[in-house]
Amino acid sequence: MVKVILGGEAEVRIHKDTVEKIRIRKRYRISELDEVLRKKRTVTEAKIISSARRSGVPTPVILDVENFTITMERIDGQPVRDAINPDVAEEIGKSVAKLHSAGIVHGDLTPMNMILKDGRVYFIDFGLAYHDDRIEAKGVDIHVFYEALKADFDNWAELWQGFLEGYSEYEKYGQVLERFREIEMRGRYIDKSDANFE
Repeated sequence: MVKVILGGEAEVRIHKDTVEKIRIRKRYRISELDEVLRKKRTVTEAKIISSARRSGVPTPVILDVENFTITMERIDGQPVRDAINPDVAEEIGKSVAKLHSAGIVHGDLTPMNMILKDGRVYFIDFGLAYHDDRIEAKGVDIHVFYEALKADFDNWAELWQGFLEGYSEYEKYGQVLERFREIEMRGRYIDKSDANFE
């Protein structure tokens, strides 16, 4: 039996041993443009997954890329959102350090996009990932993870500390953390400004 998950960008079909990710058509786009964009983004995502894997980040193995579909191995484990603890968060931090060292920005760092299997955290969705060496992009990347922890977990503070312990392996850790704090302050300022208009 095939399990189908429909997301905003893609339809995911989960088979016994494989997963197909099929980028779906956007009806608001001109058909020819839509086709070009979907093909390009499909190829780009597959390349980034392979690049992340070569950098030492656990990911599914890419088995095939055709038109708008990526076929990859199925990682049959536990969703990280159901299994996260400070040690798991530290492993996530180590993997993000490897991604950032390779110039890869994930773009959607949340426990929803990770699976825990045999003590390893697999990153399974690179649909919003891109190459970028800027400190700002990496600061935003870890800020997304920080916000996801705060939104979903009562013990978010200790999970965040675990993540930072792992992420500290990144050579530009200090610069990214400083930029993260600036981004966090910007968000607080915007929130307060919005409140004044209520």
